[in-house]
Amino acid sequence: MEKKIKTLYILSIAAILAFLGMQLYWLYGRYEYSLSEYENISGEIISSAIAEYNNERAKYSVVKKLARTQSSYQMNTDVDSAGNRRRNVTVTTKEIDGRKILGIAEKRNLTSEEMKRLQELILDSLDMVDAKIATVDASSAPSDGVAWNAMRNFDNEIQSPFTAEGIDSILKKSNLNAEITLILQDSVTWEPVTIRHSSVVSPRFKVTIPYSELERKAVMIECKIPSSEILRSMGWTLALAVVLSLFLILCLVWQIRTIVKLTRLDKMRNSFITTMIHELKRPISTLKMCVSGIDNDKMMNDDQMRHELVGETRIALDNLSAYFSKLRDITFNNVEQIPLNITTFNLFELVDNVIASIQLPSSKIVVFENNVPGELEVSADRSHLMNILTNLIENAIKYSGENVMINICAEAISGSIKISVEDNGNGIASSDKSKIFNRFYRAKASTSDIPGMGLGLTYVKLLTDAHGGEITVESTEGVGSSFSINLPQ
Repeated sequence: MEKKIKTLYILSIAAILAFLGMQLYWLYGRYEYSLSEYENISGEIISSAIAEYNNERAKYSVVKKLARTQSSYQMNTDVDSAGNRRRNVTVTTKEIDGRKILGIAEKRNLTSEEMKRLQELILDSLDMVDAKIATVDASSAPSDGVAWNAMRNFDNEIQSPFTAEGIDSILKKSNLNAEITLILQDSVTWEPVTIRHSSVVSPRFKVTIPYSELERKAVMIECKIPSSEILRSMGWTLALAVVLSLFLILCLVWQIRTIVKLTRLDKMRNSFITTMIHELKRPISTLKMCVSGIDNDKMMNDDQMRHELVGETRIALDNLSAYFSKLRDITFNNVEQIPLNITTFNLFELVDNVIASIQLPSSKIVVFENNVPGELEVSADRSHLMNILTNLIENAIKYSGENVMINICAEAISGSIKISVEDNGNGIASSDKSKIFNRFYRAKASTSDIPGMGLGLTYVKLLTDAHGGEITVESTEGVGSSFSINLPQ
């Protein structure tokens, strides 16, 4: 059975870990998917913002800037000896400064006539300006369309240089905050490059977008993914996963506890049966001996022997009766079902009778002290009170060393009688004090070498409760214990 329980433990723990692992894996996948979706959406916003900003730059006014730059492009394609298609772009740039032509101050506003005259002078002067010619290898461009778009971006950059502030203002319109950096690359980048997030704790992604390919200029936009918002959007999913996980764990724990409890009850049942058989053997053996003596004429003719046989028989029958009464009372569902015959009697005499009825073990020296006041009267069920004291005294003897000191004392306290049984025994561990009155419970330190069923103290508390009383215990390991019973009067 123990191997099965251990196997069940292992399988249950493995099932819990497997389920939690699957839940975490699924939630992680869901979280990663949400991060990727945010990246895709943000990437589309960034691409649209770049396109919008390039269109704004393309609308640059020549006259308002008082300068004119004109560029011309030529793309030549051929095939090399290896059969690879080559693509070269030749850029010719002419630039003049309109302010210098007019000889006007930098900050003065121009009249409409001056602006018209400036435009004419700029157009007439283009042929007189030296041209800058540059040839760029565009063979790595994915297509001719990409190469032609790079030429357009080159012209935009000349007419209106790209600024981080310009793109940032457009991104903020879309509620997208980003770190924008203008970079000069070692090689030409023709298309946007996205670097996905690498961390799930503080996820960030980067997008590198060329804005002047022929000049190897690009903008790097780094965005922080709001993981808290994503987790918040997954709130119901997370809550459902947590609830299901807790429910499964609780079910498995409950199942394990139930099986363990049933196993413990099975062990206690077996122990109870074994102990009960052992306890019944003694009075039954005595009765068998007495019955055998009745058949012996010689023993029956001896008055003293006959008297002893009758006495032993009576004691054995009394023990059996008390034992079965204990079992009967313990089986009651509540204390109200226990029948009580309340009478008033002398407590000192009762304690003396209890002490006289105790069967002392030959291996121990037991000293009793009856410190109950001789005149003290108590109202209770005499038989039940004797059983209470008998069980407490027998427990004190059982869980003590070779020299046992037992002190029984009592006093009247404001409408109740307090009866105490003190011993110099082994004492009770602090962890056991709250459990010693539970049915079938036995302290771990006593279960190995001391016989018993764990019913004695349960029986004592049951009878005490039936009287409407209360039982308490004070104990120190290695020093002794004191059980106190308060009975209302």
